[in-house]
Amino acid sequence: MYQSLKNIRSILIYAAVILLVSLVYFIYAYSVYPAVEERETFLSEIGEGFGKVGLALISFIYFRTFLKLILGQGKLAQRLLPDYTSPINSSALNRLLTWMNRTHIYVGIAAVAIILLHIAMMGFSKHSHILFFPALLALVVWQGLFGLFLTWRYTPDELKKFSRVVHAQFVTGIAIGVFAFFGHILIDD
Repeated sequence: MYQSLKNIRSILIYAAVILLVSLVYFIYAYSVYPAVEERETFLSEIGEGFGKVGLALISFIYFRTFLKLILGQGKLAQRLLPDYTSPINSSALNRLLTWMNRTHIYVGIAAVAIILLHIAMMGFSKHSHILFFPALLALVVWQGLFGLFLTWRYTPDELKKFSRVVHAQFVTGIAIGVFAFFGHILIDD
């Protein structure tokens, strides 16, 4: 039990540090960089729609992770909560998780593609000086590439093992969420 609390505490500390550093940078960027005048174009309107779809797809992916934790399934659940047994024994939730596990790869591919379209259509170059956006772009590409390595049939075992470790992490998801939140607040002001 102590080990699982330690694991959860370390994730919460990481999230708090990312949040605090991002807040400090947000205040800096808000006070230093001039507001970029938003010009609504046909492409930017479509890009906003892609952003909403991308958010829904990312939410689907992380809901799957949350559901696995609740049901005590998967390697992440065993690492975070090694002595946890789920009080929920729902066949409907297990069927939902099975379906989500099967569709995860397709939803992930769609999420990466749609988020990259959102970034391109919203005009990455006019916001690239704000560090949240290059970091987000790198994290999305990171997730996409290492997810791709997991699906390749002829990937070397070492690369597949490394990809599994770096792809399925709260670290990336927390950073993506926090950076996207603060970045959008900066440009939507």
